[in-house]
Amino acid sequence: MRATARVLTSAAAAALLLGGVPGPAASVPAATGGNGGQGAVSDKGHDGKRVLVFSKTAGFRHDSIPEGVAAVRELGAVHGFGVDATEDAGAFTARNLARYDAVVFMSTTGDVLDDAQQRAFERYIGRGGAYVGVHAAADTEYDWAFYGGLAGAYFQSHPAIQPATVRVEDRSHPATSGLDPVWNRTDEWYNYRSDPRDRARVLASLDESSYSGGTMNGDHPIAWCQHYRGGRAFYTGGGHTEESYADPAFRQHLLGGIRWAVGEAQADCRPENGYRPLFDGTAESLAAWKQAGPGTFTRSDDGTLTSSGGMGMLWYAASGFGSYSLKLDWRMAGDDNSGVFVGFPASDDPWSAVDNGYEIQIDATDAPDRTTGSVYSFQSADTVRRDRALNPPGEWNTYEIRVEGERLRVFLNGVKINDFTNTDPARSLRDGHLGIQNHGADDQVSFRNIRIRELPARSAAPGR
Repeated sequence: MRATARVLTSAAAAALLLGGVPGPAASVPAATGGNGGQGAVSDKGHDGKRVLVFSKTAGFRHDSIPEGVAAVRELGAVHGFGVDATEDAGAFTARNLARYDAVVFMSTTGDVLDDAQQRAFERYIGRGGAYVGVHAAADTEYDWAFYGGLAGAYFQSHPAIQPATVRVEDRSHPATSGLDPVWNRTDEWYNYRSDPRDRARVLASLDESSYSGGTMNGDHPIAWCQHYRGGRAFYTGGGHTEESYADPAFRQHLLGGIRWAVGEAQADCRPENGYRPLFDGTAESLAAWKQAGPGTFTRSDDGTLTSSGGMGMLWYAASGFGSYSLKLDWRMAGDDNSGVFVGFPASDDPWSAVDNGYEIQIDATDAPDRTTGSVYSFQSADTVRRDRALNPPGEWNTYEIRVEGERLRVFLNGVKINDFTNTDPARSLRDGHLGIQNHGADDQVSFRNIRIRELPARSAAPGR
């Protein structure tokens, strides 16, 4: 829904940072240094974010390291972040690390940092720093428990380089939002000593039936992200081959991980387990949904639903829900309008949802109680937290709408932005349907990966 009043939010008006993917990487050597312990050769001329690429090896050394360093340099030059590169562990001091928004471990191996350097890096992460691990970063620092938790999992073994099918599980994170649900590529596919799924948000996993040598019993994460002890951590198992860094899709994957790590893009990196799909991108999964009122949603080949016309609503008619966590990914092209309705009775009249349920608004520019994250016309989102968590038009966002009893909480990209309790005796959140709105001819909002996890029927204590 939309009111006439307009209040422009700074986050919604932000320009889209992500542009095209640059061409193949040039092969340049990793920089080394001996400049008083700083150790990094600097790529000057950037006023924004800065990353340090660290590629020291104390075990196997990958031939692709120069291509990896060069790729990060080129991505930084195009997308506005500075890049320093080093193989000198002396760069790991509190003073030097404070210069960087993220440290990229580019196929490091073995024991690469001494005790003092490890403590400096732990403090850096604890103060909000970020880690990006590429491929053999998982084959690093086996005796340092902090690092193992940060990376998410340690390397165990690998078969020969071969093609495999990557299943993209999370298509809202900037590292995977541009990928199709199935990503076929050739690389060296690591097996890991543990499964990070319970600790990190798995972004992509391997289909072990598509290649030989997988040992993780069918649940084989290959890229993930997490918040860890005050900082951010992203890891990708790709990047063994030199060709990886000339592949536009892999470069985009790496770029998205860096952008999230440095805080230029937001995503929900909390672990996610136990959800079942309500719409998984297929035509078959739409059979349980019905269109109420005018307009429609169009499904694209990549599994995205995009609104047109209206004012109507696509609602899940197969069942209602009482206590649940609903997650879905959404994207606006510009100043558009839509919303997610919850807690309304079955009806082919979209206004029944307006009159009997609640709408979690999606709108770039409206009054505070009628813009993104608000419970439409009832309660504004926490706009400071919302603006920090919100990706701008053109990029994907994730809502979690958690309903327990009459309490409704809204999380945007993993950040709680609204906490509302129904006190209207004419409405109830304890049982009802859910739907997504197609607002009007001038509004186009896209949705994908709509999933739900049903919760025990109970009232949640306020403030938790």
